[in-house]
Formats: sequence, structure tokens, C-alpha cells
Amino acid sequence: MIIFLRFILIFSFLFIFSCKNNNEKDISVLKEKDLDLQMIDAYEEGLKLLDKGDGLGAAKKFTEAELLYPQSLWAPRSSLMSAYSYYKQSYYINAIDELERFIKIYPNHKRIVYAYYLLGMCHYDQIADEKKDLGSIIDAKQNFNYVINNFSNSEFALDARFKLELIEEILASKEMYLAQYYIEREKWIPAINRYKNVLHNYDTTIYVEEALHRLVEIHYKIGLIEESKGYAALLGYNYQSSDWYRESYKVFNRDYEKISKRKRKKDKKTTLDKIKSLLKNEK
Repeated sequence: MIIFLRFILIFSFLFIFSCKNNNEKDISVLKEKDLDLQMIDAYEEGLKLLDKGDGLGAAKKFTEAELLYPQSLWAPRSSLMSAYSYYKQSYYINAIDELERFIKIYPNHKRIVYAYYLLGMCHYDQIADEKKDLGSIIDAKQNFNYVINNFSNSEFALDARFKLELIEEILASKEMYLAQYYIEREKWIPAINRYKNVLHNYDTTIYVEEALHRLVEIHYKIGLIEESKGYAALLGYNYQSSDWYRESYKVFNRDYEKISKRKRKKDKKTTLDKIKSLLKNEK
């Protein structure tokens, strides 16, 4: 009898314990589903706010969606959408912070290339002009290079290359600006170094021809005639038909304009003489 009672007690305990575990599992599943629905609601609300132009409100909703269910597959997408919403509203600092956090938390995510591209755009859009601080230019260049070097076949690599070309133009224009600053103060050596930097580091930009011409001018001015001729020859070899080459030609031919005017007058006179001669023959 005692043995039978013990058996009944053990069976009852196991039955109760089993029911409890099943209930906990059911509650856990329900809680997970509930969080999932809340996250989707927050995400969709973020999309609606973004469509309405409320980027700041949208960013907060996307962040809420990520925090509600950080283990879900939608969490990293919510983080990226939050960063994009900040970027869309020109809250670049907030967007950069969000993107850097995304890269740190989700380094192997399939959309990591977009994170680096958008990070580059956040810095790129803050570039004011060539006279300002180089920080934004350098950061943009670094992120676009990362996209090109690591995701060369991605859809973002093409635009990243285009943006880098524009950045090269900006950097070259900064060198030209600084060189002119030194010329105005008759600091010839720093000016020469700036123009040389354009030739060596930004040789595909539109400023190469002018940089060559300025090197011709400066070297001629300080008495380094052979060096001046060397740069003139280089300019003539590559850009003989350009206006800058004609300007450099004038450096070595001070009477260039006078000669050209005399030549034009002579040609005009010759033409008139021919006309007069024809008229006389007709008579």
C-alpha cells in the first residue's frame, strides 16, 4: 500500500511539472509572437513617417523596432532604415553614429556594403568647398574606396567611383587655391610644390593644364629658364591646342601679341591688294 501511494505521488508530481513546462513554452511562444508583431507595427509606422517627410520621427520608429526584437532578422534592417532616415533629413551626425553602430554590431550582414556607401555619402554631402576643412573629404574618400576595394561588383561601386572622381577635382582645386595664395605673397617655393602636387596626385583632373602653365610662369619669373622651358614643352606635348599653352608661349615671346597684330595687318593688306588688282584687270 505504501509503495502504491509513493507511485501515485511521483506520477502526480511528474504530470504537474510537465504541464508547467508546456505552459511556459506556450507563454514564451506567445510572447515572441507578440514582440514580432509590435516590431512590424513600429517598422511600418516608420515607413509611413518617412513617406510623409518626417525623417526624424521615422528614425525613432525604426530604432524602436530594432530594440523591440533585436534577435530578429528585421533588426539590422531597422537599424539601416534609421540611419537612412537621419541622412534623408540631413541629420548627418546621427546617421553616421547609427551606421558606425551597424557596422560594429552586424559586420557580416549582407547589406554591409550599403552601410559603408551611405557612410561615405554622409561625409560627402557635408563637403562645402575646397577652402574648408579636409575632414569630410578624407572620410568620404576612405569609405568610397572601401566599397570599391571590397565590393567592386556591387551596384554601389559605380557611383562610389564617380564620387571619388569629384573628390579628386575638389582636392586638386584646393591645391590650386593654396598655390594662388602663396603666389599673391610671393612665396614661390610653396606655390611650386602645390602645383607639382596637382601634377603628381591629381593628373586626371581639369587643373593639370593650368598647373603646368603656372609652373612655367613661376620658374621663368625666378630665373629658372630651363626648368620653365621643360614645363612648357610638357604642356605643349600634351595640350598644344589649349589656351594655357598659348599663354605659356607668350611667356617666352613677349612680343607675341605685337607680332600677331602685325601679321594680321599684313594679311589684311595683302587681301586688299589682291582685290584692287582684280578690279584693275576687269577694267
